[in-house]
Amino acid sequence: MTRDIPAHLRRAVIKRAKDRCEYCGLSQDGQEATFHIDHVIPRAGGGQSSAGNLALACVSCSLRKAARRTAADPQTGENVPLFDPRQDAWTQHFRWEGVQLVGLTASGRATVVALAMNRPLILAIRNEEAALGRHPPR
Repeated sequence: MTRDIPAHLRRAVIKRAKDRCEYCGLSQDGQEATFHIDHVIPRAGGGQSSAGNLALACVSCSLRKAARRTAADPQTGENVPLFDPRQDAWTQHFRWEGVQLVGLTASGRATVVALAMNRPLILAIRNEEAALGRHPPR
């Protein structure tokens, strides 16, 4: 959620993310809903509203992540940390296969499933983004 985040900090988070969801890479351009400023470590878990704990997230990723910090790796069933855009390198955890997002690590796989990053609607949006030259993210 974005309440209580100063406008200058919100702008800095958006600029750092290049106006893309830091989980699934979706561009804010062309999306009707305004992306959320996500607390990577949820406020309920003691996370602060600081640049080092905030990430730009599309509405879907933000709502599916919610206050979670872990999820089950679909390959092993082990509970593992979700991808952390402030601590982890995206390319170490994910890669694109066309419009499909593939998790490369336990955290990547768990995040893809927990945030439903390959649901039919997002695949359709990524196909449209590809036609507009906005997918894959660069």
